[in-house]
Amino acid sequence: MIPQSFIQELLNRVDIVDVVERYLPLKKAGANYQACCPFHSEKTPSFTVSPSKQFYHCFGCGAHGSAIGFLMEYSGLPYPEAIEELARHTGMTVPREDFTPEMAQRRQQAASLTDVMLRAANHYRKQLKSSPRAVDYLKGRGLSGEVAARFGIGYAPEGWQALRDAFDDYEAPSLNECGLVIDADASDGQSKGRRYDRFRDRIMFPILDARGNVIGFGGRVLDQGEPKYLNSPETPLFSKGRELYGLTQARTFIRDDGFVLVVEGYMDVVALAQFGVGNAVATLGTATTPEHIHKLFRQTDRIVFCFDGDRAGRKAAWRALESALSELTDGRSASFLFLPTEHDPDSYVREHGADTFRQQALSAQPLSEYLLHELASRCDTRSAEGRAQFVTEVKPLVTQVPAGALRTQLLHLFAPAVGLSAAELAEACGLRLARRSQFAQRPPAVAPRTAPSTPARKLLCMLLQRPALSERIGHLEDIQDDPWLQAVQAVADCIENGDIETGNVAALTEYFRDTPHQAVIEEAARSALGDMADEGALPHEFDDTLLHLRKARISGAITRLTELSRTSRLTAAQQEELNRLLREKAGT
Repeated sequence: MIPQSFIQELLNRVDIVDVVERYLPLKKAGANYQACCPFHSEKTPSFTVSPSKQFYHCFGCGAHGSAIGFLMEYSGLPYPEAIEELARHTGMTVPREDFTPEMAQRRQQAASLTDVMLRAANHYRKQLKSSPRAVDYLKGRGLSGEVAARFGIGYAPEGWQALRDAFDDYEAPSLNECGLVIDADASDGQSKGRRYDRFRDRIMFPILDARGNVIGFGGRVLDQGEPKYLNSPETPLFSKGRELYGLTQARTFIRDDGFVLVVEGYMDVVALAQFGVGNAVATLGTATTPEHIHKLFRQTDRIVFCFDGDRAGRKAAWRALESALSELTDGRSASFLFLPTEHDPDSYVREHGADTFRQQALSAQPLSEYLLHELASRCDTRSAEGRAQFVTEVKPLVTQVPAGALRTQLLHLFAPAVGLSAAELAEACGLRLARRSQFAQRPPAVAPRTAPSTPARKLLCMLLQRPALSERIGHLEDIQDDPWLQAVQAVADCIENGDIETGNVAALTEYFRDTPHQAVIEEAARSALGDMADEGALPHEFDDTLLHLRKARISGAITRLTELSRTSRLTAAQQEELNRLLREKAGT
């Protein structure tokens, strides 16, 4: 666990403008900075970064947060890794409160292995430049030097121990832990204990994590040979079921194009990039996993799977569909593009061009249609037995889709195929069909920004605009039923206790991450960014709002006691309380 005090110190040191400008250009707009939002497509900038609040907010899609939140959303980093990334750029070391010696050792090992992988990647790139045969192979595939450099492509030379030139200690255990070498045993046909390079005479494709670190390699033979592609083994850095080739390079293109294209091989990704289709990624010689899908939906709401039209491609598509179902919340979509059997993405884009390929991807078969077609091909729905089989096969699939409009639409789509109503199919699947009114009552995906509508909400917004006003609050009463007042009191208490500095709204919002106050504090922070009140008048307005809330509380308590006195005699304590409130009201 990362200490809260460190997170506060980190956010006090970083400048969110500098952090955001590493990824997109910002233009000065008054006291703030603006850009077109990286999280949705727009032509007029609505993405605003406030240096005074250390907070960003898009008035188009609602994205918002601190520098930590920006790295999480833009780079897809988990919370701890986003903190570590910020700390690295600031020259700070992240402490951990609950680190056991074993955990500390694993982290130190991972850092050491990352250095080893970087050195290997640099070595392979250098070897490519000195290998005319490898360079000619890439040129023959139509790759430019620019694209090869963008993806860090290299070459592993022939020879059993070529990596000796890259490492002073070729026998170091870390080379085996990274999967760069193999320690032979008798079954390898080598002498006992001999070490040799895993990758030999192969074009090398570095695999990067979300922070741009090299965590593995894919190697492709230049001529004939098996296996055609060779991946790094599972290591402390690399797990092929979680990683995607090319995602680091594709992020900007994914956001610009509005979707991600999932293909099968490294060369497909690189070849598509060469022709201007930069939003492609590839699984690493394995089926698409739920972890892959989850990672991609953090980048975009639309995934297009592009597979060969042969039997193997259809099988891969079905496994991708099964992995995607549980992530298909409303607003997300997955579709499937099957290329002619004589083509893969590399050959198709060369023959037909990038525009045609992109149009094919945009018109790909929706998951719902593909699912219905596949089930209908497996079950003879002309017979009762076939229709029953259809229901049996569809049940474990449709129940994985989260409750919402999409699941309801799937039930309506599948029901006619088996001669049932949507409600009857839902019942057969153990589900309950949502009523239309349930969807009509749902708020829009992006709620318009509204001004503070209650004194309590207004008070919190002003407090986040100037946290130092917390010293005027003291102790609020009767707040148990008002989340806004509860948040006001929580903010005031943490400032009074010295848990955060009063000038940093971003630090304050991060302090309340994963607490009951997070939602209202983030909403107030967005309002504080968009509705900048007159700084000079703010203290007076804050005091007036506090006074209004105090009067409302007193009046409400007096009304309750007065109404009680009409039906029963007040106790001595109640009468004393009523008299106190009347005096307090007269004094306000």
